[in-house]
Amino acid sequence: MKSHILLKAAVFTAAILSANAQAETKTLTLMLDWFVNPNHGPIVIAKQHGYFEEQGLNVEIQEPADPSMPPKLVAANKVDLAISYQPNLTINVAAGLPLIRAATLIATPLNTLMVLDNKKINNIADLKGKKIGIAIAGNEEATIGTMLQTGNVKYEDVEIINVGWALSSSLASGKVDAIWGGLRNFEINQLELEGFKAKAFFPEEHGVPTYDELVFVANANTYDKDAIRAFNKALEQATTYIVNHPQASWVEFAAYAPDTLNNELNKRAWNDTLTRFALRPSAVDLKRYDDYAEFMYSQKIIKTLPKAKDYVLAL
Repeated sequence: MKSHILLKAAVFTAAILSANAQAETKTLTLMLDWFVNPNHGPIVIAKQHGYFEEQGLNVEIQEPADPSMPPKLVAANKVDLAISYQPNLTINVAAGLPLIRAATLIATPLNTLMVLDNKKINNIADLKGKKIGIAIAGNEEATIGTMLQTGNVKYEDVEIINVGWALSSSLASGKVDAIWGGLRNFEINQLELEGFKAKAFFPEEHGVPTYDELVFVANANTYDKDAIRAFNKALEQATTYIVNHPQASWVEFAAYAPDTLNNELNKRAWNDTLTRFALRPSAVDLKRYDDYAEFMYSQKIIKTLPKAKDYVLAL
């Protein structure tokens, strides 16, 4: 009888502990900016290693059908977190969307103005009279125009052609002489694998203020500060592991979705992205955000000038 009572007590205690553990687990929905790729390394490793779970989080990773939608879904309280871009975050905040920056994923720009390295275009000045391909029409005049000015070339001196997502193939085929939007960790590797050597001009070296390429955004009105702190801690653990074990972490990353991730392009991109992950995801330079916002305001990309302290979460 005594042993039966002890067994029932043990079962009851285990049930309570299990219920408490479930109650303490916070589910966060995270929508990526695109399909899973090496830019998302710390997220995948945090998931694979159980770092999110250790922080009491269940992070549900989603991929968007439309890459322009994630921040809007956060603003509408449809998802808890989304990956966006620092410039886009500032544009959205200036337009009145209730968004805040919760963490940084990629702490340097990735975008480039890219040409083939065939000695025809050696510097920015050589772009005068040339064709530049872009993926999406929008704010290219401000950024490309600023970069061209460093070579004494006017924006009107080049021809802008919308090539959609065929950036690499348009450059390789000679349809355009340069592309804006080719990423320094992807398109250069893609072109090399196809037999073309590319050269990149970096915006932050040609008049454009530096910025965080990828950031996490949350709803300014409903965010859970404790959950975001826990999320950032897990990201930091994952990034530290990646930096300390780059090759082992690549194997674990590729195993997340081997059919789409385990290939030479992603492996090269992984190696080129390692030094760009934010080692301290919660850390932020408010002046960097304000400087870029002022650049966008001066270029008439935004009509109001938001201050970083109002949309960058202090943790």
